Amino acid sequence: MSKLSNTYEPCLWRYMHGFLNIDKPAGMTSHDVVARVRRLTGRGVKVGHAGTLDPAATGVLPIALGHATRLIEYLSDVRKGYYGRVRLGVVTSTDDAEGEVISTAAVPPLTPELIEAAVAPLRGAILQVPPMYSALHHQGQRLYDLARAGKTVEREARPVQIDALEWDLGGPDELLITVMCGKGTYIRALAREIGASLGCGAHLAALQRIFVGPFLLNDAVPLADLQANPARLPLEIIPPEVALAGWPTAQLDAENSRRVRNGLPVTLTISGEHVCAYDDTGVLLAVLRREGDAWRPDKVFL
Repeated sequence: MSKLSNTYEPCLWRYMHGFLNIDKPAGMTSHDVVARVRRLTGRGVKVGHAGTLDPAATGVLPIALGHATRLIEYLSDVRKGYYGRVRLGVVTSTDDAEGEVISTAAVPPLTPELIEAAVAPLRGAILQVPPMYSALHHQGQRLYDLARAGKTVEREARPVQIDALEWDLGGPDELLITVMCGKGTYIRALAREIGASLGCGAHLAALQRIFVGPFLLNDAVPLADLQANPARLPLEIIPPEVALAGWPTAQLDAENSRRVRNGLPVTLTISGEHVCAYDDTGVLLAVLRREGDAWRPDKVFL
């Protein structure tokens, strides 16, 4: 994954636009990471994150800078990957290790057939009940605020897509799972359902996100490394168009580049509903959306 040239100096950070692929440490919220990066970039730089990670979770957290914050919405539909440890026989209030223990039960003798029977129904297009401790809203309040107040409400099951769910034994009371899924999936809820199917209950003991679309864990930079060496930050910025990986592209001539900059539609011989448009100098100019036979600017960056 390409990075910006090392000819950029820290004094130019405020003019940079792109993504940082951060390896989030445990114990921090996603907003905490945004705040730390904002301190490194200085005032006036827009900073946002793509895809919330629970405080206890680690791994890939894409951080958008400058114009790239306007591309965060396009990362919501990309596939995500996780590696988790499921502790069997212990149910917690939050479905993870952060909550209070609600109940314990003996773990049955685990056989491949028994585990696969519990896991198989969770693959593909499924309905998932979100955890009570989640950021979803219920009548204007966050579910986790209600949960902290000791209240439990009915949560409507939501459709999610589990493209892959593989498992391995980590011990007599532990499963190691690798998940590839679509948006809105709670890995904690998968752990809960596995435990329920096995009849002993379970919670998610640890979670690491291993990819978010094109952002891979092997390419991620630990936040502590950036804080220890702030001059490294400009070198880790990834071009904003990484968020549009796989989209059709269009190279505009000077006249069409001018039209797009002025918010005017252009005519292109290309298929699809959205297109990533580059100006006549080869720089990402805009996201265009189809409108009849024309393509109208949806987001213009230059």
